[in-house]
Amino acid sequence: MDQIMSNLGLLFEFPIVNLKIILDGVMIGSLFALAAYGLALVWGVMNVKNLAQGDFVIAGGYVSWFLVKTEWLQSLLGVSDNFVILLGVLVAFVVMGAIGWVCYKLIITKVIERDLFTSLLATFGLAIMMAQIMNLLFGSDTQSLKLEYDTLYFADGLIDLPIAKLIGVCMAAGLALAVVLFMKTSRMGQAIRATAQDSRAARVLGIDTEKVYAFTFSLNAAICGAAGAIIVMVWVIQPFYGITYSVRAFVIVTAAGLGNLPGVIAAGLGIGAAEQYGSHIFGIGYQQAIAVLLLLIILIYKLLRQRRLRQVLQ
Repeated sequence: MDQIMSNLGLLFEFPIVNLKIILDGVMIGSLFALAAYGLALVWGVMNVKNLAQGDFVIAGGYVSWFLVKTEWLQSLLGVSDNFVILLGVLVAFVVMGAIGWVCYKLIITKVIERDLFTSLLATFGLAIMMAQIMNLLFGSDTQSLKLEYDTLYFADGLIDLPIAKLIGVCMAAGLALAVVLFMKTSRMGQAIRATAQDSRAARVLGIDTEKVYAFTFSLNAAICGAAGAIIVMVWVIQPFYGITYSVRAFVIVTAAGLGNLPGVIAAGLGIGAAEQYGSHIFGIGYQQAIAVLLLLIILIYKLLRQRRLRQVLQ
């Protein structure tokens, strides 16, 4: 308890610490939001709650990690490790998109029209399978890739801003913007939005909803893959870390609602900041517990709100 009070005191005694915590929260929260947006797409369009969301993120990280560690691309193109790490985001996007399409054809297509429990069970099985495959292929040790860039220091060194993390945030923002533009301007994006609003009406209007479902799940996996490739640049990955990103994605989507991109971004940044505050005050061991606690609070709030609405309607 004394340690917790001491940590709280630091926030008031040195207000600059709050800025550092918020910056760290924004950096990691932007990646949470990216993975959560993919979940919101699958949930909103297909009504599938994908428990393997975080495992797609980790798999994308391993695609980028493997690309660098094998060193064949560096030898072929004669480029630096930094360039290959950045290129790994694009490669992970493409590779995970293809893997997502295969997973859809083999598993997801069989549970779209089924009940909630069946889809949860199927995607939970997919998550376990992916984690075990990654464990067999890459081992259980944590892995990371470090960009050879400097760190910026502010406020007499009290605030550090690694350029690698800043690049990761910019890449996440660029990818999110590209997805939004695609959803608004392309025919497939319009078909996805129409299917999310009313799949039966979309079929009547000639939209191939089966193709839309397959593309949506592939796009979700691709977004997660790119997020994982960015994560391995600035943090660490491990085959069984997927559940941590799945939980955070569910918290964000539950808080923001389906089809609400500004809400997803705000919730992602907010949860990132909340976790950083939680780890500073209570210790790093409670960081993931903060996400679970937030999920419980949000679910209870939504339940109470629905009860009030039903009472008003009655």
